[in-house]
Amino acid sequence: MNVLITGAGGQLGRCLREMADQVGHDGLVMPGPDRASHFVFTDVTEGYEFLDITDASAVNAFVKSRGIQAIVNCAAYTNVEKAEEEPELAEKLNAGAVAVLASAMKEVGGLLIHISTDYVFGGKATEPYPEDAPAHPSGVYARTKRQGEEAVMASGARYVILRTAWLYSEYGKNFVKTMLRLTAEKPSLKVVNDQKGTPTYAGDLAEVILRLLEMAGQVGHDIYHYTNAGECTWYEFAKTIAAYAGHTACDIQPCTSDEFPSKVHRPAYSVLDKSKIKEALGIRIPHWTESLQTCLERLQ
Repeated sequence: MNVLITGAGGQLGRCLREMADQVGHDGLVMPGPDRASHFVFTDVTEGYEFLDITDASAVNAFVKSRGIQAIVNCAAYTNVEKAEEEPELAEKLNAGAVAVLASAMKEVGGLLIHISTDYVFGGKATEPYPEDAPAHPSGVYARTKRQGEEAVMASGARYVILRTAWLYSEYGKNFVKTMLRLTAEKPSLKVVNDQKGTPTYAGDLAEVILRLLEMAGQVGHDIYHYTNAGECTWYEFAKTIAAYAGHTACDIQPCTSDEFPSKVHRPAYSVLDKSKIKEALGIRIPHWTESLQTCLERLQ
């Protein structure tokens, strides 16, 4: 199976590429007979093959010339604050490009795995969101991500929408790496304690995506949630990062969201229910503290 990974320069894309590189330049052998897949990694950043996913003609030509049978869309406009200033660009990447990719897969009978977000729910719940919970997106980022989901569902293509949250890894900029730096440099910090969710290690999410690709002939028109297990606030996450890293000299104090004014409403509660994907894939989901330790070990 030929698989296109878009947004390959981001955290999730890089984790997928690392897994492929472990067994060859761009091939990954999955469990079971005859499960070898060939991966093509594209992005707009240097070091990756260029593909403008907002250009329907370019995407269709690429898919047909490479014999692409599945796309994993890791590309997105993810700067929640800046999206308020660039709504047209956010919509172009989070909705328009997604529609292009879905249409390309419909054309060839392929599968689109599209990565979405907890933000589509709005964050006013008090218990984990199931996949069929009503969407109440707030802000440009959340609205455009929801528009992307709607474009996929309306496309007629086979798809898996995979919602996740609080993504981090060894790569790029993320909360874990920021906290490691700040707790090593500063005597004290304030971290928000009234937003609750679940951290997600991108390496774990990448493994789930590979499992979905392995089952490509059995999935389609599905929505799943995946984060690590458990829940915490950003403050609790920061405290745990510092403790595991041995940065105990930094005094981390809890604060409210009001102390960090924002252009957008951030979800107060964004824990996702993972029972559906656990049952469908027969997987064990690691607790967020377990995966955090794994990531920190790899960063050493």
